[in-house]
Amino acid sequence: MTDTSETDRKNVSVRCQDMTSRGTELHGWFIREVLPLEAALTQFLQHNWRGQANVADMVQDVYVRVFEAACKELPESTAAFVFATARHLLIDRVRHEKIIPLEAGENLEALNVAAEAPGADDQVIAREELRRVQAALDELQPRSREAFVLHHVEGCSRREIAARMGISEKTVTWHLNTGVRLLADILYRNSAKRNPRR
Repeated sequence: MTDTSETDRKNVSVRCQDMTSRGTELHGWFIREVLPLEAALTQFLQHNWRGQANVADMVQDVYVRVFEAACKELPESTAAFVFATARHLLIDRVRHEKIIPLEAGENLEALNVAAEAPGADDQVIAREELRRVQAALDELQPRSREAFVLHHVEGCSRREIAARMGISEKTVTWHLNTGVRLLADILYRNSAKRNPRR
């Protein structure tokens, strides 16, 4: 029993020494080869991500991923590994947010992120719906159509619409309400014609 426990202690001691020397080697590699890439890494992340405040956190996330991977095996090319890790981090962030920032959108091809484009059927349906809405808008009175488009398409406030059209805000509200009611009636009527009950 005493021999076994003494052997176990020696094995643990040897493993601890190996881990300590491996840890020292790993830290030396990190300081020597990874940290000098910080300026280029920061610039890469700033160029491919919208939030300056997030970039410092992202650099740290890259460091953690690189260090954890290096614990298993040191990469052959440190710079290539660091930037590949940064690229994967950006892809993960884009997928996680499910909202593609404009800045990232410019570089999606470089990031190799598959865009989730609508299928052909969805595109045809969307075009048909747009045609229906445009045809319904064309049936509105010109002033109601103008107020509706300014408000619902261009995003203008009632005050801005009043100033643009040279009418009171109360009249703008009337045109908007009238336009929405008529548009709903037209779309419902056309929908009922296309899909009669059997």
